[in-house]
Amino acid sequence: MSAALDTPIPTRHDASDHAGLRDAATVNTLRVTFPRVVRSEWYKFASLRSSWITLAVAVVVLIGFGVLAALVTTGDVTPSGPNGQPGPGPGGFSTDPTSLSLSGAMLAQIVLGILGVLLVSGEYSSGMIRATLAAVPHRLPVLWAKALVIGVVSLLVSAAAALAAFLAAQQILGDGANASLTDHGVLRAVLGSGGYLAGVALLGVALGALLRHAAGAIGALFGLLLLAPALLGAILPSSWKDAVVPYLPSNAASSFTSVVPPHGMLSATAGAAVLAGWVVILLAAAAVLLRRRDA
Repeated sequence: MSAALDTPIPTRHDASDHAGLRDAATVNTLRVTFPRVVRSEWYKFASLRSSWITLAVAVVVLIGFGVLAALVTTGDVTPSGPNGQPGPGPGGFSTDPTSLSLSGAMLAQIVLGILGVLLVSGEYSSGMIRATLAAVPHRLPVLWAKALVIGVVSLLVSAAAALAAFLAAQQILGDGANASLTDHGVLRAVLGSGGYLAGVALLGVALGALLRHAAGAIGALFGLLLLAPALLGAILPSSWKDAVVPYLPSNAASSFTSVVPPHGMLSATAGAAVLAGWVVILLAAAAVLLRRRDA
């Protein structure tokens, strides 16, 4: 009986101390910060085998199609003219050796765009988004962290793959028909292709967060990048077409992903600004809806 009386009665304060909730060092360790949110998103991205497979597919497509285009057109490519402008050639393909080497970017953008969509919509379809937003109740750091992870990863992978595709294709084309990174506009086109593919991945993240459904977001991405330029260019009056078509994401990107921008398109600087504007506007819209809607 005396032993029971000598035992101190636990209080709520003691329980908190034992749990470590009032230990300043522990609180700092558990505090949700943006770098920790980025780290958690990176772990989620890197732990999925599908992420690396998709990136590998994008690399294979980007390099493979560039090499294939160079093999098909070898001997049919004329050297670049003054200021990097392609000269006339007898082949049915483009005679710009830089564009030939980057021809795989058209298909790689679809792969990376889908990767961006699935990075967000996959959490909604599995229900994991509830756990994510419970851990990060302010919500917006989750979206920024996802965008940062996919943006940096896709930029590094795409830029390296575009450079590899360019070097391999120019080696196949041979001296006299190939281009060099020091030629006018070539380095901008190669690195710009990597930047454009990273931008497409970010557009996928934004559309995935806006629509929260993989099929709908992928369809919207295809329509924006592939269908809208051709469809609007065919049905709009000339006055409207000149005011709308150059500002679509893929057309804006063509100004800095090619040595000689297509006729009627924006300048390289303006095209990069327009593409960045698309990414910022769609991510901002996704951020607003993420704050207002239930998970």
